[in-house]
Amino acid sequence: MSVENLGFTELIKLTYQKNYNGNNFPSIITPKTSNRFNLSTFCETITNQKQWLESLLHSSGALLLRGFPVKTASDFNQVVEAFGYEELPYVGGAAPRTNVIGRVFTANESPPDQIIPFHHEMAQVPEFPSKLFFFCEEEPRTGGETPIVLSHVIYERMKERYPDFVEKLEAHGLIYTRVLGAGDDLSSPIGRGWQSTFLTKEKNIAEERAARLGMKLEWTKDGVKTIMGPIPAVKYDKKRGRKVWFNSMVAAYTGWKDDRNDPVKAVTFGDGTPLPADIIYKCLELLEEECVAIPWQKGDILLIDNWAALHSRRPFEPPRRILASLCK
Repeated sequence: MSVENLGFTELIKLTYQKNYNGNNFPSIITPKTSNRFNLSTFCETITNQKQWLESLLHSSGALLLRGFPVKTASDFNQVVEAFGYEELPYVGGAAPRTNVIGRVFTANESPPDQIIPFHHEMAQVPEFPSKLFFFCEEEPRTGGETPIVLSHVIYERMKERYPDFVEKLEAHGLIYTRVLGAGDDLSSPIGRGWQSTFLTKEKNIAEERAARLGMKLEWTKDGVKTIMGPIPAVKYDKKRGRKVWFNSMVAAYTGWKDDRNDPVKAVTFGDGTPLPADIIYKCLELLEEECVAIPWQKGDILLIDNWAALHSRRPFEPPRRILASLCK
């Protein structure tokens, strides 16, 4: 099916994009100049052309939809529904989030001066989204990009540069450790309390839900220590036939810091031995080198294949309001 009869146009190349093996990263979709969408016709076209959009997502790893009539959280919710993906309950994730409407939540609500390092969404638990949507309801005054990077590229680069490290990582996986209070701490990028993490105020129910994830809980006077793993740090993407750097290793080691948590202790090899700091920071440099960071514009929708790409957040000058939705 050609692009011309869809009502959408794929922009071939922008300054911020990269190209891997002939595929733009991300693919950027805009309305044809001859097509005037309203929200209803936009959603209808998404539903009708889902197969084409998914083929682009498969080849690219991420889609940016720009210039469409999406203005509010309610509009965004309708767009998410139009794609028809099943919702994933946010159980086990670390970021504080607030439900806005329907399937729409705030993105990580940590302070604007903080970096959120690269990660696959919920890579530290076995039940994670396959796709995630972000929506720019209010663009930042400055900064605040959501950089993305292809995970298989990072795996290949890391294996080439640090083969012994990657071999151990593949053999042992990772253990993630996080200390949670009861309530959410909005000053922390990992400040989600245990009650919202497990969607309950009952400890026994929290323990049942943690057990289903393979997570161990150690209760303290004012909270709980969660221990997850060993869990794979490299996964095999069956749809694309390649290995991917599927973890939150750099995010945990460099960013899981607050009054309760020491980032160096937050993640270790699966055998309990510490990670080498020099290689972690070299990996961070590599992620920054390979990433794409397109400045947000009001109304932008970014659809990320969570199997294909890691994402992060740069500091910003408010205002900025980015909303999110997670899909199975």
